[in-house]
Amino acid sequence: MKAESSFAAAIEARVERGDLAGAGALVWRDGKAEVTCVGWRDVQAGLSIERDTMFRIASMTKPITSTAALMLLEEGRFALRDPINRWAPEFSDMRVLCAPDGPLDQTRPVERPITIEDLLTHRSGLTYGDFHAGPIREAYEEALGGSIDCELAPDDWLARLARLPLIDQPGATFHYGRSTDLLGLLIARIEDAPLEEVLHRRIFKPLGMTDTTFRVPRDKAQRRAHLYGFDESGVLVRLAAAPGGATVAERPEHMAYVSGGQGLWSTLDDYCAFARMFVGAGAVDGVRLLRPETLAMMTSNQLTREQRGSATLLGLPAFAAGHGFGMGVAVVMEPEQAEPTLCGGGVGAVGWPGAFGGWWQADPGDRSVLIFLAHNLVELEQLERGIGFGVYGAIRSFQAAFSAGRKSAVTDDVSRRLNETSLRDRSRA
Repeated sequence: MKAESSFAAAIEARVERGDLAGAGALVWRDGKAEVTCVGWRDVQAGLSIERDTMFRIASMTKPITSTAALMLLEEGRFALRDPINRWAPEFSDMRVLCAPDGPLDQTRPVERPITIEDLLTHRSGLTYGDFHAGPIREAYEEALGGSIDCELAPDDWLARLARLPLIDQPGATFHYGRSTDLLGLLIARIEDAPLEEVLHRRIFKPLGMTDTTFRVPRDKAQRRAHLYGFDESGVLVRLAAAPGGATVAERPEHMAYVSGGQGLWSTLDDYCAFARMFVGAGAVDGVRLLRPETLAMMTSNQLTREQRGSATLLGLPAFAAGHGFGMGVAVVMEPEQAEPTLCGGGVGAVGWPGAFGGWWQADPGDRSVLIFLAHNLVELEQLERGIGFGVYGAIRSFQAAFSAGRKSAVTDDVSRRLNETSLRDRSRA
């Protein structure tokens, strides 16, 4: 396929320049998956990226956790506008900062409780501390510890999060952050089971996602892609753990906290199995996760015009043009303006990338799924200096190559049909 060969050439050049250790990409369409793997899962040992290589998928975890929540919604376990203090009384008396980067003791009461819908749409008033320069940044770090590997028990984590002030009124504005982590632990309370067990029973096992997990088993450890980032001069280096203390070098067996927002490992084929739900009206090979009407709600923009305009990611406009945000996924609204590194495709295509280099999109218009997995672990301060952007160029190349191949296929099909029509007309003359 042209898209695959074009992508392979582009990513090979980036690996040779030291922008990436390696990457895997998958295109699924018409029931067939084509895979390209380039570079190394372990540079030092000379071990290649392979189809079954396991990657940390970071925020690509969020759509999975959001899907589990919507499955509970369909069962009548809650309503979208139910306040979360029904299951987490710790959040019954929340306060809101008078200014997002202001003093922690200058707050006002919430106008209404946080709801399940607020968590699904990132309008809860929760945030990521790293996105701020004020006292709330340090408060998040001190209260919650590592964002993926955390020694706190889930109940203790919830209690500490509830003691932090919100940066905005619930429902007011999109703020990307800890909403999905909180949603995951609420799912665990509603189901009275650990989140990992819930996801396995409801999603991973039915879809055959045997390599998607919060902790890689020892017998699969050799398939992990090692973590790679950059030193201060921008040279590719192997890392023992994720930047900012997000993870530890090896997750211990006793660790109970799991991040429903960013904690999963997965593979190209596993994530494709999940993403195909978005082009299958909520079902994959006869396994139904969501009803068509629920999926339609999940993949429809939920933000107001004002909320789209004010939403930012890393200080840049997120949904002002091109995309909206549904429930756990970005939604293409204006394809010509849609930034492909968020997700591309036609109107209604969805996706949500991961901070460690993972990316995907599912387009129900042509029933295609694209998956890209890499390890590109970069400090925020490095991004501000322009270090670590090579992965985004690779993603753009992959998406553009697929789009070019798709347009070429459409043109060829139209030409074939015109030729067939012309031949029929001549035979009748």
